[in-house]
Amino acid sequence: MASEKKTKGELLSEKILSNKKNAVLRLTEKQIAEADSFCEGYKEFMNTAKIEREAVIEAVRLAKDAGFKEYVKGKKYKAGEKFYFVNRGKAVILGIIGKEPLENGIRLAAAHIDSPRLDLKQNPLYEDKELCLFKTHYYGGIKKYQWTAIPMALHGVIIKAGGEKVCVNIGEDESDPVLCVTDILPHLAGEQMKRNLAQGIKGEELNLLIGSRPFKDDKVSKKVKLNIMCILNEKYGVTEDDLVSAELEAVPAFKACDVGFDRSMVGAYGHDDKVCAYTALRAILDCKAPKKTCLTCLTDKEETGSDGNTGLNSSYLKYFICDLAKTYGFEGRNVISASECLSADVNAAFDPTFPENYELRNSSQINYGVCVTKFTGARGKSGTSDASAEFVSRIRDLLDSNDVIWQTGELGKVDGGGGGTVAQYIANLDMDVIDVGVPVLSMHAPFEIVSKIDTFMAYKAFKVFFAD
Repeated sequence: MASEKKTKGELLSEKILSNKKNAVLRLTEKQIAEADSFCEGYKEFMNTAKIEREAVIEAVRLAKDAGFKEYVKGKKYKAGEKFYFVNRGKAVILGIIGKEPLENGIRLAAAHIDSPRLDLKQNPLYEDKELCLFKTHYYGGIKKYQWTAIPMALHGVIIKAGGEKVCVNIGEDESDPVLCVTDILPHLAGEQMKRNLAQGIKGEELNLLIGSRPFKDDKVSKKVKLNIMCILNEKYGVTEDDLVSAELEAVPAFKACDVGFDRSMVGAYGHDDKVCAYTALRAILDCKAPKKTCLTCLTDKEETGSDGNTGLNSSYLKYFICDLAKTYGFEGRNVISASECLSADVNAAFDPTFPENYELRNSSQINYGVCVTKFTGARGKSGTSDASAEFVSRIRDLLDSNDVIWQTGELGKVDGGGGGTVAQYIANLDMDVIDVGVPVLSMHAPFEIVSKIDTFMAYKAFKVFFAD
C-alpha cells in the first residue's frame, strides 16, 4: 500500500518546529559502534588519570606519541607544528600552529582535570582506640554521606625534606590494599538519623581508616600509628613530618566500566570534568593542519572556584597566549579578542527519579548528544558569562553542518541552586565563549554516569571546532 500523503500540518511541523530525538534513533549501527569504540580509550584514561597530576602526565604521554614537543618560549613555530606547556605539574596547554596568522585569533577548548575528592590534612595521621586513621578535608562540592563505606585509593605526591618528590598511588592495583571512611551501623544510628541530610556525615567525620595492627614493642605508645608509619617509611622513605609538604588525595578505587544491560553508558569516578578533558585532548591530538592556531587547555582548581596559579582565574593562560603572540609580532590582547573558546564542561542530565529538580524543557538528556549551555550560574544568572546570541548561532551552525548531534540544557530549575564553569574567566579576557560538554547523571558522586554517544559527540564537536 502506498504511504499516505502528509498533511499540511505535518509538513509545517517538520519544517518549523523542533523535532530532536534520541541520538540512537538517528545513528547507524556502524556509527554507534564507533562511539562505543572511542569510549574504550576513554575508560583507559579514566583508570590512569584520577587526579590532576596524573591527567597531565597522561596527556603529555599521549601528546608525545602524537608528535607534540615541549614548548620553547620565543620559538617561532611553523604552521602544523605541535607543542605542549605544563604549568606546575597540574595544568597543561597543548597547541598546533595554524596556517592563518595569530592576529586572526585562536580556537581554544578549555576543560578542567580536577574532581571532588578527599584531601589529606597537613597533619593527617593519628591513632585512636588502637585504630589508625587519616584526617581529611573534602575538596569541591560533595554530598558527604556518599563518601563513606566505599573503597578508596590514595594518589598524589610527598615532597620530602630537601625537595625529593615521591609519587603515591595505593589502592588501584588488584593486589593493593584500599582505605575507607567508616559509617555507624543502622542499629546504633538513631541520633545520626535525626540529622538533616547535609549533616548526616560531617566534614570532621570523613576520616580514612588505614590500619589496626600495633608495632610489637611495649616501650612505645601509639603502636598502630608507629607500625603504619614504618610501612610508609619502608615503601617511600618518608617520615611523619614529610606529610606536611604533601598533596595526597583520596579518591574512589572504582574502575571505569560499562553501565546498563545494553552497555550504553560509562560509570566512573571523575566524569566531571575528565569526560570533556579527554574529548578535548583527543580532538587536538587528532587535529590535522588547522587554519587557525588551536589550543586545548586542561586546567586545575575549577571545583574550588578556579583560584590559584594552576586555575583559570589566574593569568597563566593569558600570559601564554601573549608570549605566543609576541613571538609573531602581535599584541596578545588583540589575539585574545579575536579568539573563540568552547568551555568544555559537563551539564546535569535529567534524572527521572528526581524530576522535581529539573525543568524538563530546558534540561539535557542522556543520549541526546553533546550539550551546549548558553549560561550557567545561580538563580539570576549570577557567576556566568552568558554567551551572545551571535556566538550561539555560530556554534549551532557549526555543529549542524558537521552532523554533530547536540542539545541545550540548564543546570536544573532557576531557583534550584546552580553552578559555574571556567567560561566566565575566559569571557573576562574578552573572548567569545560558550559551554559545550557531556550530560552527567549523579554528578559529584563517587560514581558518575555518562552516555557513550554523548561522549563521542563531544569529541566530534571539539574536533570540528578546531578544523573550522
